[in-house]
Amino acid sequence: TPSFTVSPVKQFYHCFGCGRNGSAITFLMEHSGLSFVEAVEELAQGAGMTVPRDDLRISPEQRAQKQAKTLALTEVMTLACRYYRQQLKQSDVAIAYLKRRGVSGKMALRFGLGYAPAARDSLKNGFGNYQADELVEAGLVIERTEENHSPGSGGKRYDRFRDRIMFPIRNTRGQVIAFGGRILEKGEPKYLNSPETPLFQKGSE
Repeated sequence: TPSFTVSPVKQFYHCFGCGRNGSAITFLMEHSGLSFVEAVEELAQGAGMTVPRDDLRISPEQRAQKQAKTLALTEVMTLACRYYRQQLKQSDVAIAYLKRRGVSGKMALRFGLGYAPAARDSLKNGFGNYQADELVEAGLVIERTEENHSPGSGGKRYDRFRDRIMFPIRNTRGQVIAFGGRILEKGEPKYLNSPETPLFQKGSE
């Protein structure tokens, strides 16, 4: 608006409407909900610069691999969220459950709620490659080890979330980094969250 001014020379902004002011870092923190470090990293990335890290033992190749892994896991979580939302639209039982709890379709859409079908491996329908390592690393799929895999118990892989209302957990940038799942009827555990992953550290989110 006309009340918002920026001084490129002073590297400063001021809003005469609300009285807020500061630098580009402050603006990103307040406008996008980023932390100081995240704002600095985003500005540096936009300028083609790299923010120095305390741990200089990590090589550029290792850092690039870590970034590639983060991008891959973020994409997996985005696809899973889309799949769960689509499944909710097709489940009369899940929709009826939400309505009984006072959750309207508008609210479900706003918060990106979804539904994980009861099948052991329903995510096969949402991903071209159900054997992808990223599904396990993102906490969406559990893989049995040879020790606890008994014959006749189905495939080695199965979905972590089954027959649950799915609540996406987002970071400050709005990216889905984990899920919380609430069982529809009686069962344990009533609430099930994603495990710790490279994207999701419970203590810092």
